[in-house]
Amino acid sequence: MQITVHLSGFTPRLLKPAEQQELLSYGLGITNVVARATARADELSAEEYAEGGRLLTAKVTRRRPRWLAVVGVTAYRAAFGDRKAQVGPQERTIGDTRVWVLPNPSGLNAHWTAATMAEEFALLREAAGGAPDQGGSVAVTTPRS
Repeated sequence: MQITVHLSGFTPRLLKPAEQQELLSYGLGITNVVARATARADELSAEEYAEGGRLLTAKVTRRRPRWLAVVGVTAYRAAFGDRKAQVGPQERTIGDTRVWVLPNPSGLNAHWTAATMAEEFALLREAAGGAPDQGGSVAVTTPRS
């Protein structure tokens, strides 16, 4: 996911996985919908996703980022019970936090290329206020796979 974040303009250079903490300095935070690691997202149960959605809602309520970005439309649908959700901005808010669904950069998601995913991430970056140093705060959450 680091390359997609960089290509979208969220970071000025490609970060190494060990540099993930640096994302905070760019107004980005990353967490998981479900805390349990799996090889594939389809190994997670509906109950795990729903509980993850509840915990994530509580975290967003406490931290109050301007945007919550959920990576993976399937994860978002399962965690928030929104079967019709599509990639892009959502009508749902959590308090004042707006919600955006991003494509999952998993290799299993072959119809999204690095370039098309970066375009979608860039749309979020622009909606969040442009360049990270212009005050956009975004919490990005991923399925745990």
